[in-house]
Amino acid sequence: MREILIMKQLNEIKSVVKDELEAFNVAFAGVIKTRVPLLNIITKYMMRSKGKQMRPLFTFLTAGMIGEEIPDATSTGALMIELLHTATLVHDDVVDDAEKRRGLFTINALWKNKAAVLVGDFLLARGLLVSLAKERFDLLTIVAEATQEMSEGELLQIEKARSLDITEEVYFEIIRKKTASLIASCCAVGAASVDAPKEIVDQMWRFGELLGTAFQIKDDLFDYQQYADTGKPGGIDIKEKKMTLPLIYLLRNSSWLKKQKYLHIVRFYNENPDKVKFLIDEVKNSGGIEYAQQKMQEFTEKARDILQSFPENKYRNALEDLISYTIARGK
Repeated sequence: MREILIMKQLNEIKSVVKDELEAFNVAFAGVIKTRVPLLNIITKYMMRSKGKQMRPLFTFLTAGMIGEEIPDATSTGALMIELLHTATLVHDDVVDDAEKRRGLFTINALWKNKAAVLVGDFLLARGLLVSLAKERFDLLTIVAEATQEMSEGELLQIEKARSLDITEEVYFEIIRKKTASLIASCCAVGAASVDAPKEIVDQMWRFGELLGTAFQIKDDLFDYQQYADTGKPGGIDIKEKKMTLPLIYLLRNSSWLKKQKYLHIVRFYNENPDKVKFLIDEVKNSGGIEYAQQKMQEFTEKARDILQSFPENKYRNALEDLISYTIARGK
């Protein structure tokens, strides 16, 4: 019932820009259509998994809040972000050797790595061409910077996963780059698409960073939430040796000997259900869950403060509702 109510809340938020989202879907399907049959088959398959459309939603709502109307340039920016981000997802699935995404088989699982890499390259090129065709180099700069940040965040996480020496400061740097920069680019592009001054564009980038950070902390908590709901350890992050905020809190507040014991589990027993359950229990008993929830709340309140510096309209109200959705949503 709770999940149904949360999805109803998201649908109500999306209804504010319903026409823009529908036009965006048509435009996205058109921009990835080509004369190459195999490519059309693959991109059509990709369209089966649209997700929650959070990226264009942030872009359109930001543009509406600042400009009060949503121009064609906003759709151009939303298309660029979706194309470039989808390209990174396709490439990520190759890097991770992933078989499924959102319940569907990945492109590399169905058509092998070579085809997947080329599809990612195609989407990247289409994103660049969309911006060049409209001569919106300001939007391209924002999206390119975000894509660079995301790549740096992924590499930083890979580096730290090997040594397991992630401090809270490094953790926030990773998620700022890897996750928050994408939502930041959506909001900044929305502001830039209505020709807002640079200080407003920068302000909306900061808003997206704050909310994106809270979004990632919420994701970090899902492993522990699954354990609380089912009594069975989730431990997906532990299995992948990802040092998330609740675990970092435990390590920071443990003796040297206990810290080595916990790290030993992450390093060598991360696929052992009993060991993972033990580690999750230790995190819960340490107060790591509550600490992560507190930090998530701090980031969302800072994001809300930025929004409230703008005049109230239906778009700002919808963005404020998106903040609430971010910390209430399910996986």
